Amino acid sequence: MKLIIIRHGDPDYEHDSLTETGWHEAELLAQRMAKIPADYYYISCLGRARDTASCTMKKLGREGEVFDWLQEFRGRALKPDHPEGPDIAWDWLPKDWTGEDRYFDMERWFEPEAMAQFEAKKEYDWVCGNLDALLEKHGYRRKGRYYEVLKPNHDTLVFFCHFGLECVLLSHLINVSPMVLWHGFCAAPSSVTTVYTEEREKGIASFRISSFGDVSHLLNAGEEPSFHARFCECFDDDTQH
Repeated sequence: MKLIIIRHGDPDYEHDSLTETGWHEAELLAQRMAKIPADYYYISCLGRARDTASCTMKKLGREGEVFDWLQEFRGRALKPDHPEGPDIAWDWLPKDWTGEDRYFDMERWFEPEAMAQFEAKKEYDWVCGNLDALLEKHGYRRKGRYYEVLKPNHDTLVFFCHFGLECVLLSHLINVSPMVLWHGFCAAPSSVTTVYTEEREKGIASFRISSFGDVSHLLNAGEEPSFHARFCECFDDDTQH
C-alpha cells in the first residue's frame, strides 16, 4: 500500500481558501497527480484543502471522500509566547519546548501541563483512531507499533490535508512524537509526501517515508515554492517572523 499526503496550496486563511498563487500551485499539482495512478482520494473538510483537491478531482473526473478528522489538527496548548490563551499545539519557539524531554517522547509529549490541560492527546487519538480504522478497511490493522496485514495490496490512497495534521499522521505511522515532526520538518504548500508499507515478514507491515514535502511539480514549471511554510532564515531577513 502507498499513501500520498498532500498539503493544501498557498492559503488564504481569512477566507479558508487559496491565494492566486495557491490556485496556480493546485493546477500544477493536478497535472502531476494526473500521472500518478491512485485508487482512493480522501479530503479535509476545510476549504483550502478542498479547493486544492478540486483541481485534481476535476482533471481526473473523480470525487474524493471528505473527512472531518483530516482537518487541521485541533489540539491546543498554552505556550509561553502566547500568554493570552491557548494556541495551536505546534509552532513553538525553540527555547520553549526543547528543554522538556517529554516533548521528544512519543509516549509522553502530551504530559506537560501546557498540553495536558487542553487535552491535545485526546485530539491526537481521535485523528489516529480514524486513520487506523481507514487503514484496516484497506487491509492493514494496527497492532502495537506495527500493522497486521489482513489483505496485502498495492492500492494508493491520496490525502489532501494540512501540515500540522500531516505530521500527526506521520508520527503515528512511524512511532515518533509529533513535536519532532512539527518543528523539524517543513512541508511547503501543495507539497507531496509519499509513504509506503514494507512487509519484511509475512503478515507484518510497517510504514516508511520515501519522500517528504516534494515540490518538483512547482520547480519543473519554473515556480518557486511558497514561503508560507517557513520562517526567516536569518532574523534580519524581510520574510516571515
